[in-house]
Amino acid sequence: MGIQTVGIIGAGTMGNGIAQVCAVAGLRAVMVDISDAAVGKGLATVSGSLDRLVKKDKLSAADKDAAVARIKGSTNYDDLKAAQIVIEAATENHELKVKILKQVDSILAPDVILASNTSSISITQLAAATSRPEQFIGMHFFNPVPMMALVEIIRGLQTSDTAHDAVKALALALGKTPITVKNAPGFVVNRILVPMINEAFFVLSEGLATAEDIDAGMKLGCNQPIGPLALADMIGLDVCLAVMQVYLTEYGDSKYRPCPLLKEMVAAGHLGRKSGRGVYTY
Repeated sequence: MGIQTVGIIGAGTMGNGIAQVCAVAGLRAVMVDISDAAVGKGLATVSGSLDRLVKKDKLSAADKDAAVARIKGSTNYDDLKAAQIVIEAATENHELKVKILKQVDSILAPDVILASNTSSISITQLAAATSRPEQFIGMHFFNPVPMMALVEIIRGLQTSDTAHDAVKALALALGKTPITVKNAPGFVVNRILVPMINEAFFVLSEGLATAEDIDAGMKLGCNQPIGPLALADMIGLDVCLAVMQVYLTEYGDSKYRPCPLLKEMVAAGHLGRKSGRGVYTY
């Protein structure tokens, strides 16, 4: 049978994106958030996103309506009982995630898989907070979910082969390309990406080249769609700094030392696009 219904906790950017790809792939999705307003906003985002696909002739109007009909919005965790897997896509906060996972864990049937879309929190640690550590796994989608092909599947120390294989099959059914990763800070992509961004700040702070030239160099020399400094502005300089600090603490290796310029800019409130100013001005 495989997975027919996917539960999603969180109707924000990641949650509604996951609901959209599930619905388009023909699966039912139950998207839960704390308020009717949050759920409504999530459903409206999906509808708008699908409308754009219809305008571009990438989706028929009938398929759009069918996809929308497959998503159920709710503020009640009990509605997640219909799912064979529940993916938590709440804010990146350890205490909050543990609280949510414990609550959901207590109402789901024992064979239901519980997954987290975390980009930085230990899957092993989250699994240990539940009564189903073998059935717990990381399923890290990338933003924007409908556009990005990759899903990192993160195995905690306790994750079973059965849970891993079911989640890998789900990722493939959603049209994604999964890679399997062991649990470690940053997993694979961010472990390589964020130190690269940090190194770009060192190059900038040493005056080796202008921000524009550093970004042009990496775009044209490494075929990256966006330069590392412009990407840092998109992610948020405060987020980049926080991630580097986690790596420094967790790995205890000085190569993860955050660039002093990055720390200075965060201290100045120059956080990137969201604050109107980062490496660049917006």
